[in-house]
Amino acid sequence: MVARSRGLRLRLLPAVAGVLLLSLAMAAAALWWWVERPLPLAGERAELSIESGMGPRQVAQAWVGAGVQTSPWLLYEWFRWSGQARRIRAGSYEIDPGISPRRLLAKMVQGEETLEQVRFVEGWTVRQMRAALEGAPHLRLASAGMSDAELMAALGAPGVPAEGRFFPDTYLYSRGVSDLTVLRRALHAMNDRLAAAWAERSPGLPLAGPEQALILASIVEKETGLAADRGLIAGVLLNRLRAGMPLQTDPTVIYGLGEAFDGNLRKRDLRADTAYNTYTRAGLPPTPIALPSLASLRAVVRPEPTRALYFVARGDGSSAFSDNLADHNRAVNKFQRGTR
Repeated sequence: MVARSRGLRLRLLPAVAGVLLLSLAMAAAALWWWVERPLPLAGERAELSIESGMGPRQVAQAWVGAGVQTSPWLLYEWFRWSGQARRIRAGSYEIDPGISPRRLLAKMVQGEETLEQVRFVEGWTVRQMRAALEGAPHLRLASAGMSDAELMAALGAPGVPAEGRFFPDTYLYSRGVSDLTVLRRALHAMNDRLAAAWAERSPGLPLAGPEQALILASIVEKETGLAADRGLIAGVLLNRLRAGMPLQTDPTVIYGLGEAFDGNLRKRDLRADTAYNTYTRAGLPPTPIALPSLASLRAVVRPEPTRALYFVARGDGSSAFSDNLADHNRAVNKFQRGTR
């Protein structure tokens, strides 16, 4: 009897093993089918920020909480079964309808984050730049409440004026990062471009170093209405510095007036002495007045050859250049006063 029972069990083992193998094969096939199918979403898209240290089970549960309509257990098992669960990267992710579990996992493993952006525009002041940061989406404002001096110290540049020190460009960032991270990149970008431009400077420039080039470039940026005139404007200002003439540029006066400027520059403003009034003071102002573009940096260090000492706006964005005061006055009468 015992022998007969033992024989029966032996005969059943292959059948049981076959059923188990078939079940496993069916489960594997079902999982394979599922990982290629689109995941249903509760809304038009789902967003999730994966924090450093979150495990795959937490990630799976978080995705379901964010609107992925599937079993968190199934999602976790897929992460685990794939062998890539520990390679999931922290970051901010956004998924659209149609994404499969396989593509979702690949997105997290490859770190395909959803990036935000903020743009710093050529000619902006540091005040305008900081206002743009305040309005940037999903950016943590670590600099809130800091003065410009405190900001520069936090960026590792204590004592350096903030004005003009950040390169105007569009900067991408991960959601939740500090604005100091973005500003540090912009600061380093300006330092690198300024150094590169200064290294390519023409001989004989009346500038003591790259800091003065940055100041002059910011003035050129504000004076340039037509890009084709940029090199000539730089040439005129450099000629005036060589000749010991005051620069007499309106943008520096406007900058010195600060919030007192109402949009209308008057003669009394030109006579009101400030550190930035280049009508009343010789040489360059103490700091830049705006964020200069790369084109302005290059124009200052390699200006177009010219004998001109004056220029005046034509009213169409371009400028008229003159070698002497008499010609300049005629140009002013023609383009500014409407007389011949």
